[in-house]
Amino acid sequence: MGATQKLFWKLYAGVIGAVTTIAAQRLLKAGWKLVTGNEPPSVTDPDTPVLEAITWALASGVGIGVTQVLTQRMAARHWEREIGSRQ
Repeated sequence: MGATQKLFWKLYAGVIGAVTTIAAQRLLKAGWKLVTGNEPPSVTDPDTPVLEAITWALASGVGIGVTQVLTQRMAARHWEREIGSRQ
């Protein structure tokens, strides 16, 4: 793959990754509020219980991580199908 294709791949994957990360964050926040009835905790707030902060950090980390893996895989398949070469 040439330098131009590499640049386009990075832009393509970056834009898709950013958009899906924003969407995933909103879904995670809505899910937290649905389950707990409260807004997600601020992990830097000293009044937030440690267990609640850790639970939120784990849930959001796993959610964003899974979203990124699935998004990158989907983008790579789409790129290969459209461009004809692997990124």
